[in-house]
Amino acid sequence: MPRRLPAALTAVTLCAAALTAPIALAAPASAATCSQSYLPLPDPSCQPGATYSVVTQSTISSTICVSGWTSTVRPSSSYTTALKIKQISQYGYSDTSTADYEEDHLIPLELGGNPTSALNLWPEPRYATGGYTATNKDTIENKLKKAVCARTITLASARSAIAKNWVTALSTVGLS
Repeated sequence: MPRRLPAALTAVTLCAAALTAPIALAAPASAATCSQSYLPLPDPSCQPGATYSVVTQSTISSTICVSGWTSTVRPSSSYTTALKIKQISQYGYSDTSTADYEEDHLIPLELGGNPTSALNLWPEPRYATGGYTATNKDTIENKLKKAVCARTITLASARSAIAKNWVTALSTVGLS
């Protein structure tokens, strides 16, 4: 009988230790999975860009070069707002106000970017990041589209340049 007592005490001690041990908690749902270190660009592992198969070099005259065409493919604000909320969390932004971000297409609709792919949409801060804003990107998009429609540059070169680095896209294709 004396041999059972140490075993019983050991069991009680282990149970008590388990009850008082710190509990390991799962990472919070808002843990960043995309890096802010690329700003003003998106994290390329999260948003490498995606194109819309309807838009090719041979279809630009009936798609992106038609005035108002982007409004026919632009996703609803309910879709982009829901995605923006999810992606703000994925980027771990401390400012979670959706008004402070533009859910932007990395490869813009004006260049045949995929309208709804999360690989092509990201929450771009509206405030200056490294001296660049969402408005700066809009200007670059418009210049690239104009050059593509004038056939000064190819659709592929414009898409590649803006997906790689929208800040340097114009100089990459020889437009600055």
